Amino acid sequence: MTAPTLIALISQKGGSGKTTMAMQLAAGLALEGYRVALADLDPQESASRWAESAPAEAPFPAHVVRLRGSAGEMAQTLHPIANKVDVVVMDCPPSIEHPHTMSALDLCDLALVPVVPGPTDLWATRGIERLILDRRHSRPGLRGALVPNRVTRTALSADVLDVLKDFTLPVLDAALSQRSAYALSAVRGTSVFSLGRAAALAQEEVSRLVAAVIGLIEE
Repeated sequence: MTAPTLIALISQKGGSGKTTMAMQLAAGLALEGYRVALADLDPQESASRWAESAPAEAPFPAHVVRLRGSAGEMAQTLHPIANKVDVVVMDCPPSIEHPHTMSALDLCDLALVPVVPGPTDLWATRGIERLILDRRHSRPGLRGALVPNRVTRTALSADVLDVLKDFTLPVLDAALSQRSAYALSAVRGTSVFSLGRAAALAQEEVSRLVAAVIGLIEE
């Protein structure tokens, strides 16, 4: 049995759009033919509520499982579906001190860090990067990447994105913008791919993100 690839979405503070990115990524990977599970590690259960709000005739395209406890306990919870999925997208709590986030870093193959262009988010990202790099000493196979999120067309955003080049972790060339389509998809319990042509720009962004992530996990 081949173990699924575990992708953890990690942030240090709320408002990074972590759950939105996790949901769009999970749906995009499913559209590419991957069998996807969405693991909700956040006590707020935003990802679970998002998926549960989908209409019965069009369920969210990823199996949802709630993960709690230690890395060992999480692995045990995932065991029954391990041979049924190719990828598990893990939506972690918005804190690197939370034990569920630490457990995710003990399990995941790839840690993605959504970064909102802004000074406080950059400071928080430094702490996440240090944590991921430190974990590599004991888990050399762990990979990490930064993903610009909720990007707006302002000079500040451009400056912050330029500063990201000074980080050690690579920055994916697949930013998600601040678009109403992402909020609308949450309300409807779906992804931007189900919103039609009105969400075309958001669909293109998520498709680039999916392609970049596939490039990382298939290397």
